[in-house]
Amino acid sequence: MALAERVDRDANHALRARFDEVYGQYRRLRSGMDDLRSALTELRVTERSDDGQVTATVGARGELISVELAGEVYHDRDHHALGRKITTTIRRACARAATATQELVSAHLPAGSPSVEFLRTGDVDTLFGRADTVLRREDERHG
Repeated sequence: MALAERVDRDANHALRARFDEVYGQYRRLRSGMDDLRSALTELRVTERSDDGQVTATVGARGELISVELAGEVYHDRDHHALGRKITTTIRRACARAATATQELVSAHLPAGSPSVEFLRTGDVDTLFGRADTVLRREDERHG
């Protein structure tokens, strides 16, 4: 067998091995994303007001699932106070849901991932930082 054929064959084996490795990583990531999707779909966070009269349940995106009012809530005629109590309870549930969502997503993505940083900080620039850096380098090379 000629040297060139042997080198080509060895290179093809190395490429195939690398492809198999990358494809295996993709399949594990994809399976993890399916698990993540299911977990996020099922996530429910329930929060109660300090006095226990209002209970709010939200989903992973902070979407309101339900609000329950205890019978005692109607004894107080201050509708403004009731509105504030409901709003505060829902906001607390949403904050807990955001934290739970961040923890779930973080467990399925590489540490330091821009998506994880965005969830943690809310800073949109973290999502595009790497892409911006690559584009700037390309502009500098061609500009």
